[in-house]
Amino acid sequence: MKPWYWLTVIYILSIDIAAAQVRQQANVNFIQLYKENSELSYTAPKGEIGAPDKYIINGKLTSTYMVVASPELPVAFAVHPDFTVRVREEQSSGVRTPSFRLGGILYFRLNRRVEDYQYATLRYQHHSNGQDDAALNPDGSVNTRTGNFSTNALLISYNFGNSIPGLNGRHDLSLNHEAGLEWHKWFNYEKILRGSYGFTRVFYNFSLRGYRPLKEVWRLNAGVNYALNRMDDYAFWALKKRLNAELSFHYSFPFMDNVFLMAAAGYYGEDPYNIYYRDKYAYLRFGISTGILRGPSRNLSAPH
Repeated sequence: MKPWYWLTVIYILSIDIAAAQVRQQANVNFIQLYKENSELSYTAPKGEIGAPDKYIINGKLTSTYMVVASPELPVAFAVHPDFTVRVREEQSSGVRTPSFRLGGILYFRLNRRVEDYQYATLRYQHHSNGQDDAALNPDGSVNTRTGNFSTNALLISYNFGNSIPGLNGRHDLSLNHEAGLEWHKWFNYEKILRGSYGFTRVFYNFSLRGYRPLKEVWRLNAGVNYALNRMDDYAFWALKKRLNAELSFHYSFPFMDNVFLMAAAGYYGEDPYNIYYRDKYAYLRFGISTGILRGPSRNLSAPH
């Protein structure tokens, strides 16, 4: 065969190899990004200050187990456990009804540039409180001591964001957005929730993060969600019942490693802590938080 034929074959193969390397690097970058964008865990003395009940300490422990995370695939899968407990301010210091959430998340990479990323998620989540007594007391009130709570949901979201290099010694920044829909009605749930629970919610989460060369220094997080489904006693515009919102700031001092001091303020129209879902209140929360953090020294490399 003529030399030009072999040159053409070599050229095409080199292009294919280079393209495969770019795809693989993008997949690796996004796998790290998925973990960084997971929710933070926290420990908060006094818990939600402003709640109807008093607490000694509250905690949320969550993680992301990347079960399928291959550089060869533009999709990934993670198991996502989430445990929340509130230790009550009473003689026994009881927890009563812990919140247990467990599910799986499918991630779909939509582009290759991690500095200007886009991806989608599909998530299934089970939520229960480990109790099996009747959810209602004989007088018709909710049994918050031993009452059963369970529900299951699908969540679909679109995630996007971008990085902003720091200038003149300022922090590098990243802007991160998530918008989506939460849907419960296709699955089993505790029957007393019917007509009084947010089975269909739209949500939006925002995170602004600042980095120094060796670590992530701070995060400003904001989140809001709103119940869309019909409720027996609340109109569609009843913000006091349908709206949940929180603003939090997390700061890591130089002597800290992978942990923040946390301050949060928010409002629950529907308390997400299982059988306490009928509680409505504004709150403050202070404590420490942690997650899968990074700094520009470990920045994700971008495909070119």
